[in-house]
Amino acid sequence: MGLANFRELVGDGVFWHSLGVTAWFVLLSVGFGTVFSLVTAVILHRVTSSTTLRGIILLPFLISNVVAALVWSWMLDPQLGIVDIILEKLTGHSIMFLGTGGWAIPSLAAIGVWKWMGYYALLIFAGLQTIPPTIYEAGRVDGASEFQMFRRLTVPLLRPVLALVLVLSVINSFTVFDIVQVTTRGGPANASNVLQMYIYDKAFGQFDFGYGAAMSLALFALLALITFIQLRFTRANTSDLD
Repeated sequence: MGLANFRELVGDGVFWHSLGVTAWFVLLSVGFGTVFSLVTAVILHRVTSSTTLRGIILLPFLISNVVAALVWSWMLDPQLGIVDIILEKLTGHSIMFLGTGGWAIPSLAAIGVWKWMGYYALLIFAGLQTIPPTIYEAGRVDGASEFQMFRRLTVPLLRPVLALVLVLSVINSFTVFDIVQVTTRGGPANASNVLQMYIYDKAFGQFDFGYGAAMSLALFALLALITFIQLRFTRANTSDLD
């Protein structure tokens, strides 16, 4: 792996396209995944104490990425998939979720959110368990509503856990491969050609291991930088409970 590979990388339009596709996937996965996980964890904490429900929510995380991708590719099939059948009955139209450029990445992000949401929700739920109930009692005495307590007490006190969830979800999203490989293989027309797919194709499809290693190193440096910025801005090593 020489400097020539990095010079080639700078002028490689497919690399920058794949990086943009990956960034779009990360934005959707992290944004919706964090919000859904937080809401699910709060509902588990405040509404129900059922361990069975917690187990059901964690179930998708226990399924391998390949199996999850296969199941969802069948469900989203434009002719026989149950999702498309229901959608056609409701709207009269069908959507090629994994076969259309505009829908491929949002559909893959939805599969990723479904796969990881239970795990992140349980991490946040564990963080909720560490918040003393007296803080909420004090909030009720002061006349705060449930939404105000969520915004002014729950979210700030969960900051270290939310920082951990953000770091994990960003890394998992940037390194997505098997879900894309099973469902779209980077298509249609490179619309879902995430960076990991491009690295795999260069290294093991075209046997250009040097260039593949250069792109992997660039991805590692990018993830290290993003993780450092996340930890600095979220002050993950401090807690408002002190």
